[in-house]
Parts: sequence; C-alpha cells; structure tokens
Amino acid sequence: MLIRVDPARPIPLADQIAASVRRGIADGAVAAGERLPPARELAASLDVSIHTVLAGYQKLRDEGLIELRRGRGATVRATTRPGHAAVLELARGLVDEARRHGLGDEELVDLVRTAL
Repeated sequence: MLIRVDPARPIPLADQIAASVRRGIADGAVAAGERLPPARELAASLDVSIHTVLAGYQKLRDEGLIELRRGRGATVRATTRPGHAAVLELARGLVDEARRHGLGDEELVDLVRTAL
C-alpha cells in the first residue's frame, strides 16, 4: 500500500496518513484483514515521527476501520466494508468544506438532514 503525505499542505500529517489509508480501503486497494505497514517503517519512509504515524493509525482505530495490536501491528478490520470507508472520507471532506465556509456544527447537521 502506498501512503503519501505532503508537508506543504495545511492538513496535519497524521490526518493525511489516515486519509490515505481510508482511501485505500474505500477504493479496494487495501482489503479487510490486510496488515498496514509497521509504524516505525512507515515513519522512516515518510520522514515523519513514529508518533505522527501512530496518531494517524489511532484515528482509523477510533473510526472502527483498523485494529491495533501491540507487537502485531495494525490490520484492517475484517468487518470493514469499502463503502463505509468511502462515505467516511466524503463526510470528512464535507466537514472540512463546511469549516472553510464558516458553518457551525448544527448548521451542517441541519443541511445533512435536509439532504436526507
């Protein structure tokens, strides 16, 4: 799996790492049960801190997309569906765009409810 980050972007590197994995799951490049690169190796290849990689992996764990096991690394959860990751990625993009336009949480939720 190819994970890329761009230090020049205003998005935190950990978020970029999480987004890259999320997109990989969404487009089928990363399958359920697949192991992600070890944090130490990924940090070295991206020239970032291991804590940055772990923060990105933690976001994915909190979203229910991966499992983190000490000594065994990170794996995509067997129950993870590509569609879930795709919608989550779109939702993150929607939230980012809403923030850029100055919309608050309630306004955004109301817009989503209207769309439903």
